[in-house]
Amino acid sequence: MNKYEIMFIVKPDVEDDARNTLIEGFKNILTNDNGVVDNVNEWGLRDLAYEIKDYAKGYYVVIDTTTTPANIAEFERLSRINANVLRHLTIRR
Repeated sequence: MNKYEIMFIVKPDVEDDARNTLIEGFKNILTNDNGVVDNVNEWGLRDLAYEIKDYAKGYYVVIDTTTTPANIAEFERLSRINANVLRHLTIRR
């Protein structure tokens, strides 16, 4: 088990319920195999430094977690194919 910090940006036009469902789904992936989500920090809607897929704003979410590399790989796989996620970044602490 390693400590990670994950930041991802959700499209600004996603409804609140859909965004919360997306965040909960990612938390469930990270807690498989005795993983722990230490903190979820929703920064909210912010301006992007440059446009991504014609969006000038994005909803930022930061997750601190202690989990396995397999869970991180699954998170990254799903965030790449999810149309509502503009970008993601995972850092091992």
